[in-house]
Amino acid sequence: MTQLKAGDQAPNFSAKDEQGNTISLADYKGKKLVVFFYPKASTPGCTVEACNLNDNYERFQALGYEILGVSADNAKRQSNFKNKYGFKYPLLADEDKTVIEAFGVWGPKKFMGKEYDGIHRTTFVIDENGIIEDIITKVKTKEHTAQILSE
Repeated sequence: MTQLKAGDQAPNFSAKDEQGNTISLADYKGKKLVVFFYPKASTPGCTVEACNLNDNYERFQALGYEILGVSADNAKRQSNFKNKYGFKYPLLADEDKTVIEAFGVWGPKKFMGKEYDGIHRTTFVIDENGIIEDIITKVKTKEHTAQILSE
């Protein structure tokens, strides 16, 4: 699991989103950022989590937050996911896992008795100066907004 902790500088990343635009941490300087890593686009848990954040997007914006989703899915899959549910924020298509590994969310997982490597569902809350304020490792997909905004 991630070696990063609250108070650390967020990894300086750069990757393409679902439309082929390059997005980097520097784009969010002066803004708060929620970066959520999810295992696979269009799967039940990931859909619930991403929709919960999207449904509360205006609340995040009102508090000065931007949102960025990241998985190892290709741009086409990310684009289909975004379009199907009307997400208002970009989804990084991190196929080479550069951002995923920089944040330390790739590693061994267990599912139905099988062990494999994959993305650990993790969310990072980053302040205006690129400092990690919070790391949520036990994501509640249906209540993720409340977890992030500490309601």
